[in-house]
Amino acid sequence: MSERGRLRELTVLFSTLGIIGFGGPAAHVALMRREVVEQRGWLTDAEMVDLVGLTSLIPGPNSTELAMLVGMRRAGRTGLLVAGLAFILPAAAIVLALAWAYVAYGTTPAGEAILYGIAPVIVAIVVAAVIAFARTALRSPLTIALGTAVALLWLAGVSEIVLLAGAAVVVAIARLGTPSPMIALVAPLTAGSAAAVDLVTLGGVFLKAGALLYGSGYVLIAFLRGDLVERLGWLTDAQLIDAVAIGQVTPGPLFTTATFVGYVLAGVPGAVVATVAIFLPAFVIVALVGPWVGRIRDRPMTAALLDGVNAAAIGLMAAVSIQLGATAIHDPLTAVIGAFAGILLVVGRVPSVLLILAGGAVGLAASAAGIGP
Repeated sequence: MSERGRLRELTVLFSTLGIIGFGGPAAHVALMRREVVEQRGWLTDAEMVDLVGLTSLIPGPNSTELAMLVGMRRAGRTGLLVAGLAFILPAAAIVLALAWAYVAYGTTPAGEAILYGIAPVIVAIVVAAVIAFARTALRSPLTIALGTAVALLWLAGVSEIVLLAGAAVVVAIARLGTPSPMIALVAPLTAGSAAAVDLVTLGGVFLKAGALLYGSGYVLIAFLRGDLVERLGWLTDAQLIDAVAIGQVTPGPLFTTATFVGYVLAGVPGAVVATVAIFLPAFVIVALVGPWVGRIRDRPMTAALLDGVNAAAIGLMAAVSIQLGATAIHDPLTAVIGAFAGILLVVGRVPSVLLILAGGAVGLAASAAGIGP
């Protein structure tokens, strides 16, 4: 296939995922695996697991960086750019529209009926991905034990960064007898205050978050509260909660919360600056480290570290699927939706988008019949 054809494929795939990608990073990874490994055969499960592991080692929005890495594997650096933008822009546009409605009318549309039906489908897709990844990456008693331990410890409240780093070191020591130093860099912006919002400072806040934030997108909330609520006083806690709500109920990267906050603070220019600033580091980092993915497996130390991170990442996905399931499956209808979606995933090669659309339709129908929310 020509490069133009591959870029077109990437645009269609990732813009679609940016529109239907409810459920957060674990769900995004599962959706990408379904489309990239099962439906299209662009990557094997082993290759996909390594890409997931790599995104856990670098700062920034993991699922967005995974989209970029897939794009780079498919169509080089242009593919990286196309896949990343295709995944980000539809979600950012949706969030921008909701931010406008919020500022104009003081409301945050939740789409509860649609999410009621979609959430169990997302859980089924995540569980299917966890099982497939586990078969590929958890191939020894050590990695199985690590994945299980990470899932349990994360559910108990241990930081995912500590778990990822710890798992990497454990595998490295077990194989090579040599620990690997893990260094965390923290570079907060200079403290200060501003009477009014200025775009340079706003961009700096989100650039820092995009460049330094490890872990799930939910850690972003702590960053934003420290800078925008406490240090600068530009947002109230209530506004931050509303921004989080918008990020939760919209598809695509949770980092598009930046789009909402930027619009609330400085209109369309603020939305553009915040969105560009928070995602720009990911494009740069992935462009720098992406070409090294294939070489990681060639070196015993980095291969051991990656295997440890992969085991931890699968454990985290499993833990997240448990949490998602507890939230999404709470009555007989949602249990049936989740079970039916799981059967279709196992028995047939039904595209994820069709399952999600069907789930949303069932949610709307249930709400209209007085069954759902």
